[in-house]
Amino acid sequence: MVDSRAASRYAKSLLGLAIEQNALDQVQADMQLFSKVVDGSKELGLVLRNPIIKHDKKRDILEKLFKGKVHSLTMAIIDIITKKNREPLLPVIAKEFQAQYNEYKGVGKATVTTAVPLDAKLRGEIEKIVKDLSNKKSIDLTEKVDASLIGGFVLNVGDRQIDASIKSKLKSLKVEFTQNPFIKEF
Repeated sequence: MVDSRAASRYAKSLLGLAIEQNALDQVQADMQLFSKVVDGSKELGLVLRNPIIKHDKKRDILEKLFKGKVHSLTMAIIDIITKKNREPLLPVIAKEFQAQYNEYKGVGKATVTTAVPLDAKLRGEIEKIVKDLSNKKSIDLTEKVDASLIGGFVLNVGDRQIDASIKSKLKSLKVEFTQNPFIKEF
């Protein structure tokens, strides 16, 4: 909990500096890149969390990975965090920055799971539903395919879930049929 608060504060500071320096979109792309690299490399995540590896070594690794590829502000925050020996927070800061960026820009996040891939028309209808539910200007829609749903969709927007899948309808029918009002129970 303390780590997430610290990560949130670092992300908020980075967001403010990025806005101030007119580098918000570049820093946001850098944070996405950082998250992608850390998520794609289990070893890098382990190195960042390892207390035995010296902080200078971690800074060198991060510098070799990102210097010249990211904005100077992004490198500065990475440098500051490593100098303060808080490298394990970097992945959390990147994710928290994304959340704060989306909030600042009015972007809503949603996940839709369907039995088959969405076509453009259906994607537009789902995005309209999400905009109505979340009151956001634009939507970042993540699509997943799960054939076990049989049909319909499951939509997650924030802490809300709309389950309009055939799988859930069949489950509720099964429960309803097990409660037969015509058979007297003892």
